[in-house]
Amino acid sequence: MTSANTDFDTRAFRRALGNFATGITVVTATAPDGRKAGVTANSFNSVSMDPPLILWSIDKRSSALDIFKASSHFAVNILASDQSDLSNNFAKPQDDKYANVEHLDGLGNAPIFEGVSGYFECETYEFVEGGDHWIIIGKVANFMDAGKPPLVYHQGAYSMVIPHPRFQKSSDPEAESQSACMLSSPLGDNLFYLMIQAVNASHNNFVKQQLNAGMRNSESRLLLVLDSAGSQTTTAELQRAVAMPAREIEEAMHNLKNKGLLKGDLHQHELTGAGHEKLKELWDIVRSEQERVFANLNDSELEIFKKALRMAVSA
Repeated sequence: MTSANTDFDTRAFRRALGNFATGITVVTATAPDGRKAGVTANSFNSVSMDPPLILWSIDKRSSALDIFKASSHFAVNILASDQSDLSNNFAKPQDDKYANVEHLDGLGNAPIFEGVSGYFECETYEFVEGGDHWIIIGKVANFMDAGKPPLVYHQGAYSMVIPHPRFQKSSDPEAESQSACMLSSPLGDNLFYLMIQAVNASHNNFVKQQLNAGMRNSESRLLLVLDSAGSQTTTAELQRAVAMPAREIEEAMHNLKNKGLLKGDLHQHELTGAGHEKLKELWDIVRSEQERVFANLNDSELEIFKKALRMAVSA
């Protein structure tokens, strides 16, 4: 077997890693002198059941590293799907990440957050060197499982866990019969079930068309939002609109500029001629997909449908 070439673009490498969907955590600790640390991390994973061990990794350049090294315990807070703001807060450098963030002090005074999907309180077990990161292994001393849907990270954007589409269009008559049966059952009158299945059924084809246009989902999403938001936007406004961490917004912005579609920065940007052409292509894809999916609805029915969706979004 020949060895793989590891001399590659780190941005492209990070984008490739983003194809692996992960949950998002905020790992916390308090040093003996009272200093608190909190780091947004998606490197959390299980290691062993006996003893109960988990791991996560931290950049060797992180200002929080000394606190984690000095602490006897740390806590892994698994964020719920509605906690992207908490993720953003602990992902960016600032003097006091805990300002206005409610929390409890767990084992070793490691902060635990309200409303999380779950948490693990850990004794610091071992530090293992791994390239430009330290892999921190913890022995679980206590845990909580709230059963809430988790916040997910995929292809540079925040996502949510939704059921896999079990009944898709197929040439198999039996599968078609099962699908029709499910939609005609009481479950077929459940609006939430229908919305989830509709997203599953339409999203993959939409993403494929974006990729065929030479755009990753995160890049398309940002370009469409920038076009709608105007030439001046704050990072916080963009984070809410595109549901992406600040680092990934910067990454998508970098890619759009490298492709010659955008110039300037996030706060004062302008589409290039090529950017306007690509944007027109993306809007054509959006319109084409909408027309394909909703071909049997007239304008009045579409407006009612849009009204219902807006109500669901703002509920």
